[in-house]
Amino acid sequence: MSWYVVYTKPKWEKKVADRLIGIGVTAYCPLITKVSQWSDRKKIIQVPLFNSYIFVKIEEKDRNVIFGITGAVRYLFWLGKPAIVKEKEIKTIQDWLSEPNAVEIVVEKWQKGDKILLESGPFVSQSAIVQEIKQNHYILVLESLGCILKVEKK
Repeated sequence: MSWYVVYTKPKWEKKVADRLIGIGVTAYCPLITKVSQWSDRKKIIQVPLFNSYIFVKIEEKDRNVIFGITGAVRYLFWLGKPAIVKEKEIKTIQDWLSEPNAVEIVVEKWQKGDKILLESGPFVSQSAIVQEIKQNHYILVLESLGCILKVEKK
């Protein structure tokens, strides 16, 4: 079985994942904890790490099952075929989200376009390219995961 990326309606990620799990499909919606501010209060909520995307582990022949779930729109495609996510990459995301504390990263003299190797934290040994340098953070592109990482400057 392979992990596929399913595109969902906006704000439907958790609902679609729960419904897929309910019918016996292995689904994963990575969540992060966030403090949300309203005019009269603050609230701690869990939001999806990837907006409008969830991961499903399913046999190739059973891929159409997800279309019976309200909120599931389509599969994400790469080079004309459904995008497949490696088990190792799913495990990296799970490990990163299970870290109890934020990881401190020390940054010294990176420049836009530099290719670096992350030496600590949940993405250890991952290569990245410095895409953007701002006053209080860096934007890194993790090549193997195809995602963007924001690193706060200390």
